[in-house]
Parts: sequence; structure tokens; C-alpha cells
Amino acid sequence: MPRNDPGASPTGTRPSHAYGRDAARYDARTAGFDVYRRRVIDLLPLSVGDVVVDVGCGTGLCFERLLEKVGPGGTVIGVEPAAPMRALAAERIAAGGWANVILIGAPIETAELPTVDHALFCAVHDVLQSPAALDSVLAHVRDGGGVAATGGKWAPPWAVLVNAAVLAAHAPFVRDFTGFSRPWEPLASRVPGLSVTEVAWGGGFLAWGTVRHRKGAAPQA
Repeated sequence: MPRNDPGASPTGTRPSHAYGRDAARYDARTAGFDVYRRRVIDLLPLSVGDVVVDVGCGTGLCFERLLEKVGPGGTVIGVEPAAPMRALAAERIAAGGWANVILIGAPIETAELPTVDHALFCAVHDVLQSPAALDSVLAHVRDGGGVAATGGKWAPPWAVLVNAAVLAAHAPFVRDFTGFSRPWEPLASRVPGLSVTEVAWGGGFLAWGTVRHRKGAAPQA
């Protein structure tokens, strides 16, 4: 798939109308998720001056709160392969007058990142299920840096109404539902001690932890 495919999913692996021709509807369609965007950002140990990568940043809905945390001396790096979504993120940046937000248009697996202090995975199920994407991002997080993730998940089988709502909400944005019962597991295998809590009556999750590299290893520059 081309590097800047107009309808690429956050990993750049499939076309999707939700990220392409329907990109202008994304903010309204996901407005109910705003509370979890705020909560997952608050789980990152962000400090003034930090550099944080927003993985699969979409239209930039997390930018403002991230910038409140890192201040004008910090940097937010948004990685978004879908050109229509990235264009809306660029408009948001221009409207906010944010000189310290950088947009990268590439699949997560191949995005060229600097060393960052923290990584945010907000509503990017396909990314969380991609070993190459996770390895690429985490390799660029400094030792001791924070990672936080949130998104949808299957509730227990008996929660039929919850799961029906989950399916309706996430189907436009997810390549497939592989791993959707425990979406954080690939991240947990790379971030020992990852904390996880379920939200939304079991239809969502928050996960957070600390990146630790092998002794003598360093994040990629």
C-alpha cells in the first residue's frame, strides 16, 4: 500500500472509508470517546518539555491536551498515514497556532521517529495488534518512558447489548477483530508490569506502564 494512501488504517494496511472519504465525520462519530482520550493522556507521566508521540493521531483530537501537559517547550509528534485524516490534523494545528506539533505521514511500522519520552496509543486497535508497529514505536521511547493505550474491547459474552454497541462503534475503524477480547496483550508482552483496567461496562480498556530496554540497549535515534 502506498506510503500516504488516502484511506489507510493507522498501520497503513488497508483502505477504509472511515479514514478516507468519511474523515470529516470522524470527530463527530467518536465524540463519545472523548472522556477516555482525556483519561489515557492523564495516565502518561508527562512533564513540561517532554516529547510524546501520538500513534495513529487521526485528526489530532489528543493534541490540545497533550500540549497542555508538555508546554511550549515540549513536542507532540503525530503519526498518521491517512492523508484525509492528516489534512484535518494539519488544519487543527494551524487553527491552534501550535508550532511544536509535528505530523508524520507514514505507516507506523516504517515511520521515522526521533527518540521520544512517551508514546500514546489512542483508539488504534490495528496498531496494537501489529508486532512491527509496536516494536518500531517502543524502540524509540527512552528507557523509563511512559506508554498508555485505550480503545474498545469485547465485553463478557453475556453482555449482549454492550457488545452490540461495541461492534457498531468500532467496525468502521478496525481492520478485523482479532485480539479484541484483550487488545492490550501484545503491548503487555513488551511492557512488563503493564497496568490494565476495563471501562465502559467492559467494552473498553485503559492500559499504562513504563518502557524498559535491555541493559546496554538504547532507543533508536
